[in-house]
Amino acid sequence: MIGAGRVAVLTGAGISTASGIPDFRGPQGVWTKNPAAQALFDIDEYVASRQVRVEAWKHRLSAPAWTAEPNAGHLALVELERQGRLTGLVTQNVDGLHQKAGSSPELVHELHGTVWYVDCLDCGRRVPMADVLPRLESGEEDPACEVCGGVLKSATVSFGQSLDRAVLDRAVAATEAADVFVAIGTSLQVYPAAGLCDIALSLGKPLIIVNAEPTPYDEQATTILSTPIETTLPALFDL
Repeated sequence: MIGAGRVAVLTGAGISTASGIPDFRGPQGVWTKNPAAQALFDIDEYVASRQVRVEAWKHRLSAPAWTAEPNAGHLALVELERQGRLTGLVTQNVDGLHQKAGSSPELVHELHGTVWYVDCLDCGRRVPMADVLPRLESGEEDPACEVCGGVLKSATVSFGQSLDRAVLDRAVAATEAADVFVAIGTSLQVYPAAGLCDIALSLGKPLIIVNAEPTPYDEQATTILSTPIETTLPALFDL
């Protein structure tokens, strides 16, 4: 469907559901099934409440991201890059599956950070998540920074935290450089990620949405596809 031309892509949780990672807002989403779970993703709640942190670490310890494998949707984006047609792969996901599939790290712009690292909210030290998970397995419920004793948190952007400006700037540049903008598996309800659609539309670029549920941008989209992402993307990009 999309032949020659340069493509900017925005992905959300929907691209990873076929890999066994649940989304947030869909019918079977984490927050749909358990609205209280949203507190685990709020920075003020996280810092203020040890119990929230304990629950958050339980959630991380059992996260499907540790064993999930990329699906055909991820691999289609690797092929798009191999053809030299991808200006940038902007993602709201923190699971690292794009890189695991083979997408070049320099083209993957993780707007909401990554679950594969842990930050100290006090001294700023960053360590691999693999260094912290064994502490949880040995019985620590709310592991503290081993340098300053501060609060540890996965290197993801929670509600109330600011996005990395450099990452956002690269996402905007990738959008501006493309001939078409494709939003995949995202509800397009979270900003500034959804705002990339506004940038694309303001520049007259076609907007293609691949998502199971309706989005606020459907009326402005050139094409809307609600079929499974893992089977839709190879055909969409004529791979």
